[in-house]
Amino acid sequence: MYTSDTIVAPATASGQGAVAIVRLSGPCAFSILHRLWRPLSGKGLRPRRLLLGEVRNPASGAVIDRAMAVVMPAPKSFTGEDIAEIHCHGGTFIVRQIVAAALDAGARMAAPGEFSRRAFLNGRLDLAEAEAIADLVAAQSESALALALSQLNGTLSRKVRALREQVIAIRAALEAHIDFADEDIALPDTNEIDARCAQLFADLKSLYDSFARGRLLRAGAKAAIVGKPNVGKSSLLNLLLGVDRAIVTPIAGTTRDIIEDTVKLDAYSLTLQDGAGIRETAEVVEQIGVERARTAAAEADLLLVVFDASRPLTDDDRGVITLCLGRPAVAVLNKIDLPPQVGAQELQRSGLTTPVVAVSALRGDGLDELRAELIKMVKAISGETHSESVAVSRQRHRAALGEALAALDCARCGLASRMPPEIVAEDISAVGQALAKITGEVTSEDVLDAIFSEFCIGK
Repeated sequence: MYTSDTIVAPATASGQGAVAIVRLSGPCAFSILHRLWRPLSGKGLRPRRLLLGEVRNPASGAVIDRAMAVVMPAPKSFTGEDIAEIHCHGGTFIVRQIVAAALDAGARMAAPGEFSRRAFLNGRLDLAEAEAIADLVAAQSESALALALSQLNGTLSRKVRALREQVIAIRAALEAHIDFADEDIALPDTNEIDARCAQLFADLKSLYDSFARGRLLRAGAKAAIVGKPNVGKSSLLNLLLGVDRAIVTPIAGTTRDIIEDTVKLDAYSLTLQDGAGIRETAEVVEQIGVERARTAAAEADLLLVVFDASRPLTDDDRGVITLCLGRPAVAVLNKIDLPPQVGAQELQRSGLTTPVVAVSALRGDGLDELRAELIKMVKAISGETHSESVAVSRQRHRAALGEALAALDCARCGLASRMPPEIVAEDISAVGQALAKITGEVTSEDVLDAIFSEFCIGK
């Protein structure tokens, strides 16, 4: 429940730094600030103007820090409430002292995400925009940053509002049939209503289907490095990362568990997973590793399929080729620094249909070509060239769109079977309610708790 008290928290990350910000929000924010902070010049604070002063412990009068302060009166503030901030030196002890003094002066420690939650409850943000703040903070790539900024700027919210306007128009046409059925007036044609429903269904489905693209833009793609033992999978992982992340030995089967790390490719992030070499084996522990490698491959967005160019193809190699059929993949012909035994043409004659890049993980030959091919592949699976600029990236949004599609499908079935307009109108109303969950116009306390618990304290 929303409580109209005054909260405090550091608004900057924990740890030592040049500057830290302690934020207060609520009805007593200004009075608590004045108990802690006094201007050095004798001038009073003006809204949104930083002023230098001293922070003192109200109980002892001892100086804690020399710091800037600023006030932002409601309703034109982030939370929609009175906000006061102290911009102090970034020592952890100083920040703790200021927060403790604010608590002693009557503030309450903010819960995770409580500032953003108050902004939502006070109408400063809708729920999709509030979630974009968390995505913005967590962004690890340019694509994730762009998606979060787009959502924070209301791109998704405007799309949802446009869809709800279609729902309202359909509901209005149905209401005309309900209210004026006995009147001698022209009513909206049911075929036209069905056509509107068909268009709405197509628009909803397009947004629903954008989840795969949005998830990749937000979280990055996942690539499993697969191949038989001792083809250089771990060496390839180290080469792409630029660090010795995996242990490399000439002993087949060194890697047993999944090793995971992330590399930046252009505007995207790519999580690389290196596991056990895929082959038939009677050794129990290796069998577990092979099964984990197969699971990682099945769940990955794309595969890096590695072959040893210095040795003839084996049945294990052909099994790996079969594993990647029909999957987005890049084939890596490794160890080109050794005398060649296998080339791209032989791989293709064995059924390989993916692009082939020749590399030497030992010397670094072919790294630029491999990175370029991976960038091309990630762009393809993330739909960078997709004409639709809006994409949903959270499972909550996808679930709400799924509810809307199911309700609309019921409405269309009702229209087709000549059900009374009152029943069809209820299904159409359910479509609007499902869409309203995305922006938070229809929500519950439990949903809000789950969403804002993902935020950091101070945000």
